[in-house]
Amino acid sequence: MYRIRECLESIFLHGEYADKVVQHLFRQHRNMGSADRRLVAEAVYEIVRWKRLYAFILRKDHDALEKEDFNAMVKIWLVLNRYPIPEWPELAKPDEHEISQRYGKAKGHRAVWLSVPDWMDALGMEELGLSLWEKEMTCQNIPAGVILRDNRLINEVQILAKLLKEENIDAQPVPGYPDALMLVGRPNVFVTKAYKEGRFEVQDASSQLVAPFLQIAPGMSVIDACAGAGGKSLHLAALMQNKGRLIAMDIHDYKLEKLKVRAKRNKVHNLECRVIESTKTIKRLHGSADRLLIDAPCSGLGVLRRNPDDKWKLSPEKIEQLKLTQQQILQQYAPMLKAGGKMVYATCSILPSENQHQIDSFLQSDIGKGFVKEDEKIILASESGFDGFYMCRLRKER
Repeated sequence: MYRIRECLESIFLHGEYADKVVQHLFRQHRNMGSADRRLVAEAVYEIVRWKRLYAFILRKDHDALEKEDFNAMVKIWLVLNRYPIPEWPELAKPDEHEISQRYGKAKGHRAVWLSVPDWMDALGMEELGLSLWEKEMTCQNIPAGVILRDNRLINEVQILAKLLKEENIDAQPVPGYPDALMLVGRPNVFVTKAYKEGRFEVQDASSQLVAPFLQIAPGMSVIDACAGAGGKSLHLAALMQNKGRLIAMDIHDYKLEKLKVRAKRNKVHNLECRVIESTKTIKRLHGSADRLLIDAPCSGLGVLRRNPDDKWKLSPEKIEQLKLTQQQILQQYAPMLKAGGKMVYATCSILPSENQHQIDSFLQSDIGKGFVKEDEKIILASESGFDGFYMCRLRKER
């Protein structure tokens, strides 16, 4: 009980990220059984996801929670999920009638029922309309399944499924996603022999659409300009069959160091990592790339089911700053393309202001006038069942 409470304090009172907090807890308590780990992780993520709803049930301001509120939130979680209430000294018997009554009342308050801040609810309504916004946030409140991406450099997806089965892990093909396998349950795949041999990466099905959308071929010069820890870089390398030149760039050196480790495990040999230290790093590559991927920093509103604490860390000001950054990146990075080259701009946001509107603004700019839009994909969780994503492919004509 106290471990769940400590996690919630770190997330809500100290601004730490839920995944890091849970990982740290498990590292500290390596002797925790698998059932206890599942219970703790489920409780923490669900309470984070439904913070506003639970605060409403407690008659509390979700922005002003205190330490003593977290035990009560655990009680609410146990009651709503029909778990037996443990006889813990710090966990007094809950008033189940009061919880049920307040839960019913929450249905009359959309932002409370969807468990989002008021400003986010207003923004989503403005950009997507009531019906679509409600559908998307309802889906974003359903925990995501675990999807694997087969590493084509080592095996085919059918072989990977067979190898995982030999390690007592059931993974099923995902129709329409040639490299994807969906796990049955949530086994720890990172301890498997298949993972250690680089046969797969964990990557949502929607995210797996980005690299193929760039229309790359072996032998090309390809730049992943916002590579981060490199999930899409590794996918690009596999599609390139390790042939050609692949440059992964990021402003954070530590992320690229993680990518180097992952690339070695994935048997990737055509990858070069470059830290973006200044605009000079970009200018040195002007006119050099056949393909350019800009997986831009964004609000992440399409992946809240994976990162529910982002709802409480975002602000209107932060989203406005992200929009400025997105346009700056488009303007600064697009010149790295050769004439005739193609660029994909992608985000894991569902807001048109971060997606279609950014492309429209870019195409109207001096640099953007040399580009034409070829295609775009708007992927919604309520339609695909996977993460919300946006991607647009542009061709540089001059």
